Amino acid sequence: MNKKGTGLIALAAAGSILLAACGDGNDTAEVSSLQLGTGSTGGTYYPLGTEMANVINNNVEGYDGFDLSAVSSGASVDNLSNIAQGEFELGMTVHLPALDALTGDGDFEGVEIDNFGFMGHIYPEVMQIVTTEDSGIESIADLEGMRVAIGPPGSGTQAAAKLILEAYGLEDGDYDAYEEGFGDAAGRIQDGNLDASFGLLGLPAGSIDELSISADIQMISLSDEGLGYIEENSGYEAFTIPADSYDFLEEDIQAITAYAVLVGSTDTIDEDLGYEITRALFDNAGSVSHAQGEHLTLENALNGSDGLPMHPGAERYFQEQGLLD
Repeated sequence: MNKKGTGLIALAAAGSILLAACGDGNDTAEVSSLQLGTGSTGGTYYPLGTEMANVINNNVEGYDGFDLSAVSSGASVDNLSNIAQGEFELGMTVHLPALDALTGDGDFEGVEIDNFGFMGHIYPEVMQIVTTEDSGIESIADLEGMRVAIGPPGSGTQAAAKLILEAYGLEDGDYDAYEEGFGDAAGRIQDGNLDASFGLLGLPAGSIDELSISADIQMISLSDEGLGYIEENSGYEAFTIPADSYDFLEEDIQAITAYAVLVGSTDTIDEDLGYEITRALFDNAGSVSHAQGEHLTLENALNGSDGLPMHPGAERYFQEQGLLD
């Protein structure tokens, strides 16, 4: 198991449960100190997750003292690992690492995690690879020997970045890897201390827009051959970033995409609470002002669910909405 699966070796000694439910026969139960694992502060997960937590907090019914906090983390793999250990109740993740967690593959090699359930699609994630106009970098192959931010350990960004680099024959050691989120990487690019950065982000990404104001940047497009290798060796799909997504783009960019989804612990969130969290979020998703909040709709709710177990509470809600038989 590599370092991306932070804490996976401690799965057998799962952490303490943070939920406290009253058993006194009242109509309400006490639930406090829940945590929603998001991602790095400079990415999409953290600001979006913070808004999602606020919407859920404001609309959950029947639970006294309900308190859900969005916390910064290493994103996908880290969130799933923390759910497995009882440290997080909810987590945001790319759906592909979640599939790996079930089978003990990929970053979860040798460790199967099955105490989580799908609670809804959040938004489509698109890999965006940014460099400066004067870097001389025109292709992924040009990243050999360069200083490259590949995303934090345990993130979907890092897993996808390594796959993309592999598609062009680049392995660990062929480039100077910086394991950090796009927010930190953007500052390094602006200061000239980094040559390129990978970011599995929403489209458009505010952090890329902000970087484009202070630095002359460009986006690296994937080749047909590179895309073919990636699709053959993963569940990522080809995606075209339209030229009008950002002011600095002059042409469409070939990229890859996957789904960001919400998952919840089946150990610490029972069916009733899972139902109420799902209902609070999707019934009031219009209150999410983040740009990616527009994807939080019932029409999209089951995107990325194929192959994943459904949380019993979410399943009941989606059945009521006519999305499941």
